[in-house]
Amino acid sequence: MTPFVEPRPPSLAQGRAWPTPEEERLKIRDMSLAAESQSKEGDTFYIITQRWWQNWLDYVNQDQLNDGLSPHSLDSADACVSKRPSNIDNKVLIYESTTSDCSAAELHDTLVEGRDYVLLPEEVWNQLYSWYGGGPTLARKVINSGLSQMELAVEVYPLHLELLLKPKGDRSTIRISKKETIRELYRRVCEIFDLDPEQIRIYDFYGQKKHSLPMDLDKTLDDANIQMDQEILVEVNMTNYVKNNDPVGKQSNSFLLEPSKSGLSIAGGLSATKGVSKIGNMDLSQGQNQVSPHRESNNVQESSGVTTRSATAGLTGLLNLGNTCYMNSAIQCLVHTPEFARYFREDYFGEINWQNPMGMVGELALSFGELLRKIWAAGRTPIAPRPFKTKLARFAPQFSGYNQHDSQELLAFLLDGLHEDLNRVKDKPYILSKDANGRPDEEVADEYWANHKARNDSIIVDVCQGQYKSTLVCPVCAKVSVTFDPFMYLSLPLQSTATRPLTVTIFSSDGSLLPNVCTVTIPKQGRCRDLIQALSAVCSLKPHEKLLLAEIQNNLIHRFFEDPLTSLSSIKDEDHLAAYRIPQPAKGIIFLQLIHRLEDKETVNAQSVKGWKPYGTPLVSPISCDDVTTRGDVQSMVRTMLSPLLKHREKYDMSENGILSAVEPSSESSSWTERINDATHGTGKLPLHLVDENNVCIDLSVGEEKPIKISSSSKSLLVFINWSKELLEEYDTSYLESLPEVCKNGLPAKKARTEPLSLYSCLEAFLREEPLVSEPDMWKCPQCKERRQASKKLDLWRLPKVLVIHLKRFSYNRSIKHKLDTFVNFPIYDLDITKYIANKNNSDPQLYELYALINHYGSMGSGHYTAHIKVNLSSFYNIMLLLDENRWYSFDDNHISAIGEDEVKTNAAYVLFYRRKKEDASENI
Repeated sequence: MTPFVEPRPPSLAQGRAWPTPEEERLKIRDMSLAAESQSKEGDTFYIITQRWWQNWLDYVNQDQLNDGLSPHSLDSADACVSKRPSNIDNKVLIYESTTSDCSAAELHDTLVEGRDYVLLPEEVWNQLYSWYGGGPTLARKVINSGLSQMELAVEVYPLHLELLLKPKGDRSTIRISKKETIRELYRRVCEIFDLDPEQIRIYDFYGQKKHSLPMDLDKTLDDANIQMDQEILVEVNMTNYVKNNDPVGKQSNSFLLEPSKSGLSIAGGLSATKGVSKIGNMDLSQGQNQVSPHRESNNVQESSGVTTRSATAGLTGLLNLGNTCYMNSAIQCLVHTPEFARYFREDYFGEINWQNPMGMVGELALSFGELLRKIWAAGRTPIAPRPFKTKLARFAPQFSGYNQHDSQELLAFLLDGLHEDLNRVKDKPYILSKDANGRPDEEVADEYWANHKARNDSIIVDVCQGQYKSTLVCPVCAKVSVTFDPFMYLSLPLQSTATRPLTVTIFSSDGSLLPNVCTVTIPKQGRCRDLIQALSAVCSLKPHEKLLLAEIQNNLIHRFFEDPLTSLSSIKDEDHLAAYRIPQPAKGIIFLQLIHRLEDKETVNAQSVKGWKPYGTPLVSPISCDDVTTRGDVQSMVRTMLSPLLKHREKYDMSENGILSAVEPSSESSSWTERINDATHGTGKLPLHLVDENNVCIDLSVGEEKPIKISSSSKSLLVFINWSKELLEEYDTSYLESLPEVCKNGLPAKKARTEPLSLYSCLEAFLREEPLVSEPDMWKCPQCKERRQASKKLDLWRLPKVLVIHLKRFSYNRSIKHKLDTFVNFPIYDLDITKYIANKNNSDPQLYELYALINHYGSMGSGHYTAHIKVNLSSFYNIMLLLDENRWYSFDDNHISAIGEDEVKTNAAYVLFYRRKKEDASENI
């Protein structure tokens, strides 16, 4: 039966004139911008096929759009004018259905946002639908997600649950949001099976075992840890059921007490309402055929472009279950870690901690061990790691479903979960760590490590955990605090070599210089201190001066950049920046802001009303709170600030850097004071008005000797100058008018040449002393008893057998996600970390050899993970299996191929696995 398709809206079918492509573009852009700023939980977004969306972008000539249309950026550099798209056609996104109810349409399991579909705000969808019609309509809700439950996300795939009715044995499926309540689940179940709520009891039937749901029916399914494709047991009170549904007693009351057995997977099997035809998964690159995420394939050879060398132990691929390349790559690196391969292939059951509340009562460790043994069993075909994924999702629910995730984040959760399941410590003692208090580092470090081992002792700790020294220094009392903390991996920053030109206008506060426009080049990921340092060099800042950086909006100062560690990514290309040269601030100083206003005549009720509107760029000068300041003093300060703008100066000095410096006029010319007197009708004063702390406007052109009340609690003193026509004849205010954008004319900067980074330089950046910037990171000094922005220094103290290094390629700013594709030159054979060890008593060379790495290709939201692994087997396996020893292989889901050592290093390297070099060959697998 043909799927239901919504018709074109009648209004367009009746011949109403089409809007022009430009009108459509502007309309959708404005709607998207408005929706982005107002998104909240409960909003509705609509799924639309990427193909149709791209056709529409081409039609409206998208290459003229700015970057404002996010989060679904209208980004098509090669767009060209094309014909108007036909009806919206979302049929390719859903399975064929025999129902005309479009709300029941099932999405294909492996769709990827940005490749197969985009998400549109409700207003945007309604507008496009009114123009084009089509369908079906695929609405989804915005929910809170993430570990903090504060991140907004669109729930594209609601929970798919298997309902099992006991004792009758009926089965059904249900789609329901994980943010729905247990009460709503009861209501939906009763509706499906035609039952009364009083007749039933619902259980989480994970692992074919009954787990009670929370008693509070207003708790969400997310709170109850209900996962995708999970079984839900519906128990019926048979007395009430027979009474209400079989009043004549014809049915037997002796139904089977156990549910009927099924070939379906408990938590991740084939849905009864789904087919197996899928849209190509972007994780399967290079012409690979998609495998259904709901097919159990442990014993069946799947069709693929390249078959796995399944006859060789350790070279067994993992099927992609739908965006699970991030998991497959991490698993392959771990199972090819010699210590883990040996441990899980031997009898490790005696070390499982069945009582640890922080683990999974051994389920995660058992599942991982079973998967490892399958991979190392010779002659196996590619494996579908579905049972393991189900166990992992129980321990870390954020990895449930089929969304793309970060491989390093999964690796961290997996190692932690395996550690808790295998922790040899059954009863963890409470140990209060002591501060160093001047004791030798060696003594304190050993004490911390012993305390850690007293609570954490497992194969994961034995192999992967090291220890670093953390030193905090209070900036106020100079208190030094030293602790020694364990680590599982090192996350090294990538110092981006990309640069960004920034244009800033520099103003003087003492009237000595004309405003000067400067463009400097700074690191793209730099901070305000980098910008100020570059500007200081350009304008030849004197030792007793400093620059005060400010953002100007609507002719007013929007904010001062007081924190030198503020990221420059918060400054947009279209912003306007000013820097004010001021004396090094002393105590009791605030800033006088001189705000310019122009006469603005408006007609109200046929009468001309005179008003004033902001104009130009404000000027800034320091003013003392401790000294008595009169109105006349403010007049003198403003005259000084404006003096470079006088039109009739006789001479100027030209400084070496091209800045015009004002010189006092000759005695023959009329002084600037006299000209101002003429311009202000003989009053001798500038038309200044001050707004005090009570928001009262004070005229500073009268009462010259009257003092001004300045509150030390105020940050600024606002003074307005009204520029009359007469006053404008005396001053050239054009210097204040054209404040350029940060990136002039919005032109993109030339792409910077990217220099290769050394892994050692990344390690040095990680160990460099840095201040704690954000408020949550601030340290409570035990001596001051106050939260301080302390400086923090890390040093490596104890290194593990296996050193995992994470290269921080991803960064987040507001809603923008950015990936660095910088090439990092990392050693394969001799990573020497000896000189970075702070423990000088350890004289042994710390040499490591690379044996595995995880790669990430593409962008953040639609990338692909693979692994490169050096298979290094013992001579026994080498003889039995005739396997090349010390050879690199590429693990790309179920595709495995040999690669040369020269192919290992790429700019896709994301997580590196190093193993300490040993002379003893018995360390091999």
